[in-house]
Amino acid sequence: MDGLVIKNTGSWYLVRTDEGSDVECKVKGNFRLKDIRSTNPIAVGDRVTIVPNNEGTALITQIEDRRNYIIRRSSNLSKQSHILAANIDLCFLIVTINHPVTSTVFIDRFLAAAEAYRVPVNLIFNKTDLYAEEEIEYMDALISLYDYIGYPSIKISALHNTGLEILQEKIKNKITLFSGHSGVGKSTLINALVPDVHLKTGAISGYHGKGMHTTTFSEMIELPQGGFIIDTPGIKGFGTVDMEKNEIFHFFPEIFKASKDCRYNNCIHINEPGCAVREAVENHYISESRYKSYMSMMQEDIEEKYRK
Repeated sequence: MDGLVIKNTGSWYLVRTDEGSDVECKVKGNFRLKDIRSTNPIAVGDRVTIVPNNEGTALITQIEDRRNYIIRRSSNLSKQSHILAANIDLCFLIVTINHPVTSTVFIDRFLAAAEAYRVPVNLIFNKTDLYAEEEIEYMDALISLYDYIGYPSIKISALHNTGLEILQEKIKNKITLFSGHSGVGKSTLINALVPDVHLKTGAISGYHGKGMHTTTFSEMIELPQGGFIIDTPGIKGFGTVDMEKNEIFHFFPEIFKASKDCRYNNCIHINEPGCAVREAVENHYISESRYKSYMSMMQEDIEEKYRK
C-alpha cells in the first residue's frame, strides 16, 4: 500500500494512503541501518510504501526517491542532519526585520541549501505593520537585493491580512513549505490562509527578542483551494550539510555567474589573484552581505554547530 507522509511526531508518522485513509506508522528498523546520517530517515512529503498490521497501524517499508528536499545540520547532533521536508513545489522563507530579527546570514544559508537540493524559494517579509521608517527602508533594500538575484519577495502583515491574496494564488495546487525562525508569525499566517486549522500562536520573548516554539512537529495542512502547506517547527540556525568547500559558491547564483570570469578554474574566491568575484564585490555588483554569508559558510568548521 502506497501513500504520502503528512505528519511526523518523532517516532510515529501519519501516512495518507492513495485510497484516502490516514494510518499511523512506524519506520521499519533496517531504515536506520542504511547510510542515512539523519535524525529523521523519513520526512513529511515523502512517498512511502506501508504494510498494515493487526493493530490498525503499519510499518513503513520503502521510500520513493525524492524529487528534492530541504536539509540542515541537526541542532543537537552536529554530525547528523535533519530533513525539514521532501518533494516540495515551493518554499516560503518567512523573514522579519524585527520582532524577532532575521539575519541575512540565516537567509543566505537557507537559500544556499535550497539551491543545493533544487527547492525554489520565495521570501515573505512579515509583520510589515510593526516597522519603523528606517526598518521599512532596510526591508525594501533587502527585497530589491533578493529580487535581483532571483528570489521573489512578498510583503505581508498576517495580523492585518494584507498581501494574503498574492500568497493564496502562489500556493494554489502546490505543496508549499513554510519555514523561518520561531516568532516570525508563521502560525498566524497559516491560520489566516486556512482559518479552520487553528494553529497555536506564541508571544515573543521580551528578554531575548526571539520567538518561542509553538509548532513542535512537521505537518501537512490541506488547502481548501487545492494543495498543501507544510508547517515546520521554527528554526534558530541553519547549519549546512554535505557541501564541499569548492562547490559552495555554486549555490549563490550571482557568485557562480561572476566566477566564470575568474583567472583560475579552481578559484574559491577568498584571496586568489584574478578573482572576478572579489572584484565584483568591491565594485558593488555582488552584495557585501551575500559575500560575507558565503565566507561564513566557507570558514565554518564541520564539527561546529551553527547557532547564531
